[in-house]
Amino acid sequence: MHATPRCRDAGGLSVKFPPCLRVPALICLLTAFLVAQDTPSARGFDHFYNLEYDQALAEFQKAAQQEPNAMDPHNYIAQTLLYREMYRNGALETQLVSGNNPFLRQKKLNPSPQVDKEFSDEIQKAIDLANARLTKHANDIDALYARGVAFGLRANYTFLVRKAWRDSLRDATAARKDSNRVTELDPADYDARLIQGVHDYVVGSLPWSWRMLGFLVGFHGDKERGMQTLEEVSRKGKINRADAQVLLCALYRRESQPRKAIPLLEELLRHFPRNHLLLFEQAQMYSELGNKDKAIAAIEKVAAMKKGELPGYAGVSWEKIYFQLGNIQFWYNDLDRALDNLKKVTASRNEVELNTGVLAWMRVGQIYDMTNRRAQAIEAYKRAIAFAPEADAAKESRSYMSSPYRREKSSKASL
Repeated sequence: MHATPRCRDAGGLSVKFPPCLRVPALICLLTAFLVAQDTPSARGFDHFYNLEYDQALAEFQKAAQQEPNAMDPHNYIAQTLLYREMYRNGALETQLVSGNNPFLRQKKLNPSPQVDKEFSDEIQKAIDLANARLTKHANDIDALYARGVAFGLRANYTFLVRKAWRDSLRDATAARKDSNRVTELDPADYDARLIQGVHDYVVGSLPWSWRMLGFLVGFHGDKERGMQTLEEVSRKGKINRADAQVLLCALYRRESQPRKAIPLLEELLRHFPRNHLLLFEQAQMYSELGNKDKAIAAIEKVAAMKKGELPGYAGVSWEKIYFQLGNIQFWYNDLDRALDNLKKVTASRNEVELNTGVLAWMRVGQIYDMTNRRAQAIEAYKRAIAFAPEADAAKESRSYMSSPYRREKSSKASL
């Protein structure tokens, strides 16, 4: 039905929510089943969903050059620029059985001025091209859809880079309006309902004071309806079916329904086998279900593929793998093995990103507290605070400086 390819991103609406409703998502990674075509866009998405962002960017730029009047390639480029920054900053990672805010590296992303300008330029190109088509034909479904995606991506970027929540929600609402118009024109277009489902869930999770904002008037939100809409897209959607599955994994995690996420992750892994974050997420879900053996097995699978230097895994750091193992072992009270793995992480400061390092130091301190080694615990908490002072784990570590960590008093994530 549609003359141009639909942008395979949900508009970025799922990646990060406010602290009051943040979803411990896969990253924030949105996926779609790729059309079996040997085109720059198809190759680009294969790279994109397997975390190979530089290669994806090259393919999408090629697509934009070949189709100068097409809207979608500009959204693809902007999307890739955003997700590459998130990946570099550790913002695509999930809670990983920790119960901590996954976005720990810094309060906001800090892309270079060049990347910031390029993202803004690409989004504006997509919007301008869509508006030009809508001027000629107000009911151009593809233009409405592409503009909605552009608004959604800009909403995500505005929060992650500028932390401007009102502006972000305003763009998200504009994306919702375009999506609503698409389904008014074509009720059978389930792909467009993806943005509607996410918007319903987000707005339904906001405090009432936020819902009173002028641009949210008319959108009451409904968490349950949002999840039902996403489940419908996961069954009946075409290009956005897997997007809905990824979002549902995140929401099932947040709503304490990890069992529903397992089959979705297995399907995603079949399509994107080079994406190691999917295996880390699978480990988290099994851990939440109380299945330590399967959780550990998922991490050990990553380690085996790294040893074999398989595509997508050779670059995964051993410190990240040690942290995954140590963190799961920590929650299952396998404290000796946990401490051994976590010390391997803290011993490699130069090889560890901030979100991993600060959590590792805090876990070390907690283990020392649980094994009655208070002086060593305090020293570990100090190291956590120094490692990333603004991270949630650093703030939590400060509380343990005066009051030793005790498992029964902790805000345990899931087990």
